[in-house]
Amino acid sequence: MAPRALTICCDIVRWIPVVFITAIIVWSYYAYVVQMCFFTVESIAEKVIYLLIYHPILVLFLWSYGKTIFAPIGAVPRQFYLSKSDADKMSRETVEGQKAILVNVAKDLPVLNRTQSGSPRYCEKCHCVKPDRCHHCSVCGQCVLKMDHHCPWVNNCVGFSNYKFFVLFLGYGLLYCFYVAATSLQYFILFWKSGVSKDMGHFHILFLFFVAVMFGISLISLFGYHCYLTACNRSTLESFRAPIFQSGPDKNGFSLGKFNNFTEVFGVDKKLWFIPVFTSAGDGISYPTRTIDLDSDGLLADRQRWMEEGGESDGGGNLFSGSSQQHLINAQECP
Repeated sequence: MAPRALTICCDIVRWIPVVFITAIIVWSYYAYVVQMCFFTVESIAEKVIYLLIYHPILVLFLWSYGKTIFAPIGAVPRQFYLSKSDADKMSRETVEGQKAILVNVAKDLPVLNRTQSGSPRYCEKCHCVKPDRCHHCSVCGQCVLKMDHHCPWVNNCVGFSNYKFFVLFLGYGLLYCFYVAATSLQYFILFWKSGVSKDMGHFHILFLFFVAVMFGISLISLFGYHCYLTACNRSTLESFRAPIFQSGPDKNGFSLGKFNNFTEVFGVDKKLWFIPVFTSAGDGISYPTRTIDLDSDGLLADRQRWMEEGGESDGGGNLFSGSSQQHLINAQECP
């Protein structure tokens, strides 16, 4: 009974940041729409313009935030899990014996990423071979496809299933803060210069400007960083530890060029790029990799040759996985 109660308490605590952000948004709506637009702004035209622009931004902001929170975690498919007999063997075998088991299990799976020792990546908690770019989240208690990080502000893992939503959430959050700050600036200056007032509406608008600027500044670096990661086709985890292939670590291993990296997250339909609906390319399990001519070192060619079942050659010396043939391009590297 005690562990169950502890789990419930932890679950409640994890929702506190989400409740806090939601409360700030609700209060900002009251402060902006009621106190500023209805009671402070005198011009009818100015009120209408402010509200017509404000509400679409708010809707997109809340929509992307909700999708980031409630998107299901990208779970590892069953075929990546070891059978009970293989899982039992793993607990008894030596390191070399474990590597042999994993290589045998992974030979029919579309995995390119390896450990430092060269064996397929294995999760001891989930008893599964990790798909490329997959990592185990200790908070969620499971392996997550293309895991970026666990975000307490959305009480969810950010990964393949909701990374687009997360980037849009940051972008629309930044736009929301800057719009609120820009349109309330003149009233902030007016009330600041007028000195202390007993009108609580003035305090709402003063505090609204401060909060919008504060959150906007904090979002600038975060949004910019994730724009950079999107352009380079890296996750936060991969930016700190480069993915390892059979040829060794390569931080640009999944980079397909900036535009292709962008469409891998946001999809090919331009009309849906900035709408919080799922349009990311692929299945979250296998990913196309950049190609390098064999006469250079054969770096990525060597890494994919081990996939005897799925590897192919384009006839010009470039090797690529069968699931990624349509993405054969020369990639632009990120620093």
